[in-house]
Amino acid sequence: MTLLILGGTGTLGRQIVRKALENGFQVRCIVRNKRAANFLKEWGAELVYGDLTLPETLPAAFQGITAVIDAATTKVTEENDNSSIINVDWYGKLIVIELSKLINIKRFIFLSILNSEKYPYITLMEMKYRVEKLIKSSGLTFTIFKYAGFFQSLINQYALPLLEKKPILVTSKSPAIAYIDTQDAAYFCIKSLSIKEAQNKIFATGSSRAWKSEEIIGLCEKFSGQKAKTLMFSILFFKIFRQITGFFDWSLQISERLAFIEVINDTPNFKSSIQYTYNILEINPREILELDFYFQEYFEIMLKTLEEIKKTKASIIAT
Repeated sequence: MTLLILGGTGTLGRQIVRKALENGFQVRCIVRNKRAANFLKEWGAELVYGDLTLPETLPAAFQGITAVIDAATTKVTEENDNSSIINVDWYGKLIVIELSKLINIKRFIFLSILNSEKYPYITLMEMKYRVEKLIKSSGLTFTIFKYAGFFQSLINQYALPLLEKKPILVTSKSPAIAYIDTQDAAYFCIKSLSIKEAQNKIFATGSSRAWKSEEIIGLCEKFSGQKAKTLMFSILFFKIFRQITGFFDWSLQISERLAFIEVINDTPNFKSSIQYTYNILEINPREILELDFYFQEYFEIMLKTLEEIKKTKASIIAT
């Protein structure tokens, strides 16, 4: 089986490429910059130039493909306006789906965001949900994974502010969310290819334990030996601020990023949905990395590195 992977250079996409190669799949990646994606070639993937905003560059990549894994997502930054998101995450995906239908692929795997259907005022969420609906009505055999978040993103949100002695932003309403390591998310994705029951299903995806913000902060304090500073805000504040900033073009991206805080705080029955995913994919929860072990390893490495830097500086000063 030959897999075509979109978004292979991304945080999750590269783990999917690695996991697919480890499991014996032939992997082809659509990339815009072959030099920047050279590490994928070194792993054993085939690189083909393609740009989701340039439809004419895509057909060649689909020759001989058995399945498509779409992990491509526009990064929400100050530089990206809504038109960039629409061009990549809607019009680009329309072409990908039509090409997949044309060559009659055996499976189309799409990676989406949890609760995307509830937030049409967030451009990226709206595009994700539109694509979900399009895939379901396309006639393709599909599997859709919806994520609440990854361990890797929690580093910037919790660990780094603590180490840099900066305040951690938290909300007054803190639900338990089952985040997941990107390597495990990739494992779910690749394993679904061999599970017949995963066909034409939508899965919420996360680790087996859900964590609240205060519990995550507690982990950071425990493994760092430092006390965290926090700034508490209400969900209502973010809703109001999002509505206010939405009137100004310069702050539109701020508005959308704040809205994601609301998204992850509106996830009922998430834990039961995760268990359903585990059951269908025949995954033992003990095989999946949990957040406490992830943070323990992270802080051990970081504190050791910081100590070595400190010693090096002291040695330089002494000489």
